[in-house]
Amino acid sequence: MNRVVPLILAVALFMEQMDSTVISTSLPAIAHDIGVGPITLKLALTSYMVALAIFIPLSGWMADRFGAKRIFRAAILVFIVGSVLCAISNSLIGFVLSRFLQGIGGAMMTPVARLVLVRSAPRSELVSAMALLTIPALVGPLAGPPLGGFITTYFSWHWIFLINVPVGIAGYVLSGLYLPEMERRNPPPVDILGFLLGGIAASGIVFGLSVISLPALPPAIGFASVSAGIAATFLYIVHARRHPAPVLDLKLFRDSAFRAATIGGTVFRISVGAVPFLMPLMLQIGFGLSPFQSGLITFIGAVGAITTKFLARRVLAFAGFRTTLIIAAIIATLMTFANGFFTPATPYLVMLFILLVAGFARSFFFTSVNALSFAEIEDEDASKATSMSAVLQQISLALGVAVAGAILEIETAVSGRPLGLEDFQIAFMIIAAANLLAAIPFLRMAKNAGASISGHRLQLREVETTAGK
Repeated sequence: MNRVVPLILAVALFMEQMDSTVISTSLPAIAHDIGVGPITLKLALTSYMVALAIFIPLSGWMADRFGAKRIFRAAILVFIVGSVLCAISNSLIGFVLSRFLQGIGGAMMTPVARLVLVRSAPRSELVSAMALLTIPALVGPLAGPPLGGFITTYFSWHWIFLINVPVGIAGYVLSGLYLPEMERRNPPPVDILGFLLGGIAASGIVFGLSVISLPALPPAIGFASVSAGIAATFLYIVHARRHPAPVLDLKLFRDSAFRAATIGGTVFRISVGAVPFLMPLMLQIGFGLSPFQSGLITFIGAVGAITTKFLARRVLAFAGFRTTLIIAAIIATLMTFANGFFTPATPYLVMLFILLVAGFARSFFFTSVNALSFAEIEDEDASKATSMSAVLQQISLALGVAVAGAILEIETAVSGRPLGLEDFQIAFMIIAAANLLAAIPFLRMAKNAGASISGHRLQLREVETTAGK
């Protein structure tokens, strides 16, 4: 396997992960300068994810129609422009719209990168390729919190978005030099009605849940938006069953491995999406730490995640997808629930250990579930599977932010007091349940599911052979 290709493609994930962790750490400072509350600024987080959810369905079609390499490089340029606009924004509307533009670039960037990898790597090496793709991307969460906190504390938050510019330029140049030219395909005409219904469904539900509790907007707007999103979801299901080539192909769920990976991964990401929003706010508002101090604490989770990548293939070969995913979900549940017991008196070493193990478990889960999604998918359906997986990933992450913000708003409304440490503690305990629910779809999955990728069946044969001797 050519290791250069996944490392170059990882530039896309690096920029996205760096960007998301930087803004989470700097959220209170940005909100203060713009003149809104920190929970209100969750609109900037969700607008990015909504843009991803709306435009990702087109990524697979565009990659097939115009060439994956060309779309990937164009998406990097769009993301860079959005980053610069975020850096010069001085209002809530401007900042939200700039984040939306970033999301459009990200919608084409990461899914197409994953598609290039799936089509260029042999199935037997897909786990290793996915790990290589993710290692540099995890440097973003590693460097993002302390770097974003340092810049916000000692300089200005505006500069945190300019980090993407040199990284993006490097990715654009290197992808032009080293990425293989993927064969263009002749996909059917794009499903315009499906695209519109899918966009309304994703944006309506995520945006509606985000604004229901915002004091600046009437709750009726949020409820109307959620209702429109739910209605569009049902209309899309009817449409997709009749259309010969829907923008999001629901027939993919007939594959048991893809179905389990998608459902379990979606539930798991709702909890994971809430953590980067809650943790920096709790450390700064509840503990009184500076952005830099909170960043030095939260970055440890990325260390655990990076360590996982060197072990993933061996663990999956030994335990298989089913056992690995269930155990990872349980450990992540316990660690997320433990966050609800953090106080300013909690020793930092204890906090760091819990966050380290949590990062370890989440990374095992994500590496496993991402590879399992493509375990039994045919090559001609790879672009469809990529789009479907990426859309649901972003919707679930956005829902995590929306749900976490709603929990905090409800708690403050019921208690009648300002946002405090107790509110964050309760929120962590509530979202921990999503981690545990994520294990359910894998309970009925065969122990050797996805063995062609994990190598678990081969490992079992070797053990049996050794025992027989």
